[in-house]
Amino acid sequence: MGVPARQRFTFDEYLLLEEIADVKHEFLEGEVWAMAGGSPEHAAIIGNVTTLLNVQLRGQRCRVHSTELRVRVKATGLGTYPDVTVICGRLERDPDDRTGHTAINPRVVVEVLSPSTEAYDRGEKLTHYQLIPGLEEVVLVAHDRSEIEIVRREASGTWSRHVAALGQTARLTSIACDLAVDEVYRDPLAG
Repeated sequence: MGVPARQRFTFDEYLLLEEIADVKHEFLEGEVWAMAGGSPEHAAIIGNVTTLLNVQLRGQRCRVHSTELRVRVKATGLGTYPDVTVICGRLERDPDDRTGHTAINPRVVVEVLSPSTEAYDRGEKLTHYQLIPGLEEVVLVAHDRSEIEIVRREASGTWSRHVAALGQTARLTSIACDLAVDEVYRDPLAG
């Protein structure tokens, strides 16, 4: 008996799947993968980052979005849900998404790493993100230590890396915000 052929999807078929699915999926080159669910600690760190950014961006022209906002990398077709997305100015919707639920112009994306996704987030996914024209910073928040890495597009178009550890602050220059590492990791399960 042969191996069944893998089903390939168009972007429209992927969007239809997302409308009825119980879990979120990533889309790339006709393939669809269920995204890993996060731990309570993962969710708490996302909440802390979202809160810190919302407070600093209040009254500004940038808006913080949760993992509910899908982002598409037009250059590669990747459709994914960053843990946190910051969009400045008008949210530009992917014209290929008839639902209007996919943004194509993030200024900053944040990924809280997990054991099952860290290699992908730091490697292939980061490479995709770096092809978004207006994206200026990718924030990688470690899961196994108190450390935040910012991958920043410089004026020359090259990318640089900046790491902040416990007791330090990670500066997001593109949106003039600070993420105090102590605050990002503060009491992830307190309550």
